[in-house]
Parts: sequence; structure tokens; C-alpha cells
Amino acid sequence: MTEDQTPRLRLPVLHIGQTAKEQTHNEALALIDIVAAAAVEAIGVDEPPVDPQPGQCWIVGAAPVGEWVGNAHAIAGWTDGGWRFVAATPGLSAWSIADGRRVTFHDRWEDGVVRARTIVIDGEQVIGARQPPIATPDGGGTVDMEARGAVRAILTALRAHGLIG
Repeated sequence: MTEDQTPRLRLPVLHIGQTAKEQTHNEALALIDIVAAAAVEAIGVDEPPVDPQPGQCWIVGAAPVGEWVGNAHAIAGWTDGGWRFVAATPGLSAWSIADGRRVTFHDRWEDGVVRARTIVIDGEQVIGARQPPIATPDGGGTVDMEARGAVRAILTALRAHGLIG
């Protein structure tokens, strides 16, 4: 932590004997309001919107202009006091209202990517770590072309969805 900001979200800190502590406190609350349960209008936007409403947020693109210059990849939130920015840090996530899915920052904003070791639904694991590839059926004593075609189609679909190798 620096003397004036917290290390991750760069929230302003209060100092002993500081005058007008309410200003520092209110600034920290404005930033927390942007990032806690973050929801953004859109991601990768370089130009500030013309008529933002208080509480609306955007993820700034890589080449911001205007009032957003110097805040690439940050979450920009419009407040009664103007623009506030929360710098992107690894693991920071937000709900993209326009896309209806979560975006997360890992060196860049990942749109709709879910990183997980396993997926559990109603207490039952439905997807786990990728296993070795399943061989496509070939040969054998009895040739059943329809069954073999169906198995191939299933394997092709599972591979296309990335569920098996």
C-alpha cells in the first residue's frame, strides 16, 4: 500500500489529522460503488459516451481518447462528480449488460471465458479435467456402418465443443 492509496484498487486512504476526511471517504465509496458487483454497459470502448447517467460504467478499450486518455482497460464509471476509474487487476470481473455474460481481466479482458477445474451442477460433477482422446471406431469383426457413423458424429460434436480431445 502506498501512503495515499490501497494496493489493488487504488482506493484513497484516510490519514491521521487529515482535514476534509469526508472527501477522501466519499471518493473511496464512489470507486467501491463502481467495482463491487460491477456491471458495464459495454467492453472495449475507447470514446466516452456523450450522455452517461450516474452509475453507468464501461470497460475502456486499448486506445482511449478524450476524458478517458491514460485509463486503458480500466472500468470507467460516471458519477455526479464526473468520471471515476478503477484500474484493471488480474481477476477483476464485471457483468457485461450488452452481452449478458461475465468478463474477467487476465492481462486483457476475456469476454465470456470461464476458467474452472470442474463444473458441478446440483452437487454432481458434470465436467472435469480433459481426459485422453477417445479413438474413432475403425475396423473390428462386425462392421455396422450406421452405428459407427453415429459414434463418429457424437465424437465430432464433443470435440467441436471442446469437451473431449
